Amino acid sequence: MCGINGIVGKINKQEAYDIVSKMNLAMIHRGPDDAGCYAEENIGLGHRRLSIIDLSSAGHQPMSIDNGELQIVFNGEIYNFEEVRNHLTQKGFTPEYKTKTDTEVLLYAYKYFGEKCLELLNGMFAFAIYNKRTNDIFIARDRMGIKPLYYSFVNGSLLFASEIRSILASNIVDRKINHHALSDYIRYQTVHAPATMIENVYMLMPAHYFKLNLHACDKEYFKPIEYWKYNHQKISSTQNYGEACEQVKHLLEASVKRRLIADVPFGAFLSGGIDSSAIVGLMSKVSNQQVKTFSVTFEEEEFSEAKYARLIANKFNTDHTEIKLTPSDFMQQLPAALNSMDHPSGDGPNTFIVSKVTKQSGITMALSGLGGDEVFCGYDVFTRMKKIAEMKYIGATPSFLRKTAAYFIDNFGKTIATEKISELLSQDNFEFENVYPLTRQLVTESWLTKILSKDYIHENEVRKIVSTQSRWFDKNHLLSQTSWAEISTYMQNVLLRDTDQMSMAVALEVRVPFLDYTLIEYVMQLNDQIKFPHTPKKLLIDSLGDLLPSEIVNRKKMGFTLPWKQWMKNELKTMCEEHIYSLAKRNYFNSEAIISLWNKFLNDDAKTTWSRVWYLIVLENWLQENNIH
Repeated sequence: MCGINGIVGKINKQEAYDIVSKMNLAMIHRGPDDAGCYAEENIGLGHRRLSIIDLSSAGHQPMSIDNGELQIVFNGEIYNFEEVRNHLTQKGFTPEYKTKTDTEVLLYAYKYFGEKCLELLNGMFAFAIYNKRTNDIFIARDRMGIKPLYYSFVNGSLLFASEIRSILASNIVDRKINHHALSDYIRYQTVHAPATMIENVYMLMPAHYFKLNLHACDKEYFKPIEYWKYNHQKISSTQNYGEACEQVKHLLEASVKRRLIADVPFGAFLSGGIDSSAIVGLMSKVSNQQVKTFSVTFEEEEFSEAKYARLIANKFNTDHTEIKLTPSDFMQQLPAALNSMDHPSGDGPNTFIVSKVTKQSGITMALSGLGGDEVFCGYDVFTRMKKIAEMKYIGATPSFLRKTAAYFIDNFGKTIATEKISELLSQDNFEFENVYPLTRQLVTESWLTKILSKDYIHENEVRKIVSTQSRWFDKNHLLSQTSWAEISTYMQNVLLRDTDQMSMAVALEVRVPFLDYTLIEYVMQLNDQIKFPHTPKKLLIDSLGDLLPSEIVNRKKMGFTLPWKQWMKNELKTMCEEHIYSLAKRNYFNSEAIISLWNKFLNDDAKTTWSRVWYLIVLENWLQENNIH
C-alpha cells in the first residue's frame, strides 16, 4: 500500500523531478517506509512506500524491468499475484524475478499481455506503467474503486496522484473550487466521480484504464476504457437457496484468505455488527495465528457496541483492543482527523481514530466489513425500495392529488421522514431513477435552494448515474439494481474514499473482503427471492451457518457513529460556530439561511439533525486548510 504520483508531457527532466519530489512530500503519510523518484524528458514518476509484501529494499519503487524499459509506480495489493506468476509460467514466460513482490509480477504481466493483464488481477490497485520504447504511459484503477487515482490536465501535461493534495502540491494546478460540484456535495455530502471539489481535478473511474503518448497529453486524447463490468442482465439459474448459501460461503472464505497475504502484523476492525463479526470469524477460521481486533467504545452507552464486540472477541479468542473515546480525547484528535481529509466528506473522523489506534498497536494491515450492507441488502433502503415497488397504486394516483398531499405533508410534518415523503409524492413518476436518489439525499431540493445560491445548483448527479444504470436491469433484479446504485454512489464516493484517506493518513492498509469481484459477480446475479427471502442479510447470515452467535444475528443495527449532536452543542460548539459563520460569508451560499440552519440545530429543530450541519463545517475547514478559493 503506497502513494503514487507523476507528471507526463511538456516538461524537462529537472522540472519533472522537482515536481514529483514535491508531490511525494505531500503524501509522506501514505508511505513512511521508503520514497523514490524517476525523471526523464517529458516524464516524472514518484512513489511513497508502505511495505506489506517483501519488506526488503528490493521492493523499492519506481520499479523497472528490462534494463529500465518498463517503469512502474503502484499503489495497492494484487492478492492473487502468485497465481498470476504461475499463469505466466504456464504460458511459457519465465522471467528472472529479482523480488518477491506483487509489483514485479504485475510489471511482467503487463509486458506479456498488455492491457489484458487487468483481466488476471484480483486486488485493489491504482498504477502507472511507463514504456520507454513506445513512449507511452498506461494507467489503471481496480474494478471496485477501492484505491483512488486523481488526475488533471494543465498546459499540455498530465498530472496524476493518489491524493488531491499531492496534485495541489505541484503548484501548477489552480486551487479553485468546482462550483458545479457544490450542489452535489450539499445533496450527498460528497462529490461523485469523475468530478471532485477542485476545478480541473478529476478521478479516474473504477474499472477503467487509459494510455497516453508522452507527446500527446492534452485532454482531447484522453479516452478511458472500461475493462470490467458484471453482466447486469444475467440472472442466475440457481433456484436452490442452500446451493446459493454454499457458494457465498465458499467465495467469502476465499476472499478473506486472499486478503491475509502479508509480511506484516495484521488485524481487523470489529464493531460487533454482522459484517465485521463475519470477517473476524472467517479470519479466525482460515488463519493460523491469533487475530487482533479493534473497536471504538463510548461513555455514552446508547452509542457503544462494546458488549457485542467483546462477545465476538471472546468467541474467536482474538487479541482485542477497546478504544475508549471521551469528548476530551476526541477534541484532541479532531484537528488531525479533519486535516487528514484529502477531499471533504460528511464522515471520516471515526475511521481516522480507529485506524490511528490500530496503527499505534503495531498493526500495518487491517480487514474491514465495509461492503457487506451494499452486497447483501443490509440497509433500510433495500426494504424501502421493495415496498415502493409494490405500491403501484400511488404511482397511478393523479399527479395533482399527490402534489397536493405533498404540500400539506411538507407544511405540517415535523420530521425528516415527512419531508422525504413529501418530496417522494412530488415526483412525476415512481420509476427507480426518480425514487432512489431521494434515499441518499441528505437534504431535500427545497433545502438546497434555500442555502445555496441558484447559480450553483445543477442537475442531480445520482439521478444521472442511476438513470444510465436503469436500462441494465429487469423487474426481477430490483435488489441488484439497488445494490449497484449503492456501490456506485454512496460506497465508492463516500465510504471507500473516506476509508482510504483516513487509514492512509496514519499509514494503515485496509482490505475489504466483501468487495472481491468474484463474490460481487455471483451475488449480483442472484434473483431477489434468493437474495432477500424474508429479512435483510439473510443470505449472508445463512451462508455463515453457526459461525455467528444469535446475539449478533438478532441485534438491532446501530451503525458506526459518534455522539456528534451532544459534542457539537457542547465541547465542539465554538469550533463549529466559527466555521459556520465563515462559510456563510462565501458568495455561493445564502448567508442568512446558513446561520439560520445552525440556530435551528441548537434549538433542537427536528428537521435539522447534526448531519445536516456537520458536513458544512467540514467543507469550510477543508476549504481553509487547502486554501481553496
